[in-house]
Amino acid sequence: MTDHSKHSKYGPTTQEIPISLEPTDGFHCSHFFYSWDRGLLQELSEHERKEAADEFCGLFGPVNNDHGGVAGAGDSRFQDWPTRTQLGLVAGAKADFSLMVLDKDPLRIEDLHQSILASQFGPCLVPVDSFVSMSEISEYVPTVQQFADKLQREGLAPDSPEFKARVRGYEERLPSMNKHRLCPTFPDWPVSCFYPMNKRRDPGANWFALPYSARNEMMAEHARSGIQFMGKVTQLITVGVGLEDWEWGVTLWAKNPMYLKEIVYQMRFDQASALFAEFGPFYTSYLMSPSDVLRRCRIVQD
Repeated sequence: MTDHSKHSKYGPTTQEIPISLEPTDGFHCSHFFYSWDRGLLQELSEHERKEAADEFCGLFGPVNNDHGGVAGAGDSRFQDWPTRTQLGLVAGAKADFSLMVLDKDPLRIEDLHQSILASQFGPCLVPVDSFVSMSEISEYVPTVQQFADKLQREGLAPDSPEFKARVRGYEERLPSMNKHRLCPTFPDWPVSCFYPMNKRRDPGANWFALPYSARNEMMAEHARSGIQFMGKVTQLITVGVGLEDWEWGVTLWAKNPMYLKEIVYQMRFDQASALFAEFGPFYTSYLMSPSDVLRRCRIVQD
């Protein structure tokens, strides 16, 4: 008699699935946006502000670079803090500063957020927005075989030196590209832009009713547009499906803000965007250390 207690046609039973908050691969990712209550700040003495500033900066550990990247769990003094943390001064009036956090354990991320609110500056801070997501390898990233099939459709002979070289090059690059998608590091670049997005479900424009082949072709066009900005812009796509009101979060880092403008404008003409994309608010952040965030927000004096 077959024992059905451990397996079914749908995969492992609940008895075999480990209980954990940590994903099998990749990171939890959260974006937070805060504003200062200037009225409450005025009630703090100069000494209280300095003391609160020292506490605020200490929450993030030692700074790794000039653009907001700070050490996390890898530093022995900060074992309980997240693996990746980045702060920035938000352009415009949507918020005063931003915080992006990545870690395997979502409670580490929430602990940092709550520690900020529980700090001496906490009563003076207003959380104005957030986005909770997870990193992933998209279903539209070609496997080596799919990449090889695409080259053949484009007319390259499988026995040609060019075909073999391109397939070998893609095979060598794919593991590092997928690692970046799952466990990214923050580039030491001065500006980032974050926005949430959905794919439409409108009559006549329902992304999820399209066959995979059609969606895959449109995403391939989208990727070709993005490749033109290699060395100028890098991106991270995280998934909010099942966790957030929006389905995906897009984080772009750029060597210059003008490249953010250019890439977003150019990619709006791709079919995946022009016909099927819906966008939420855009937050542009000039990335910097915690102390520079306080200084630029005029919370402490130079």
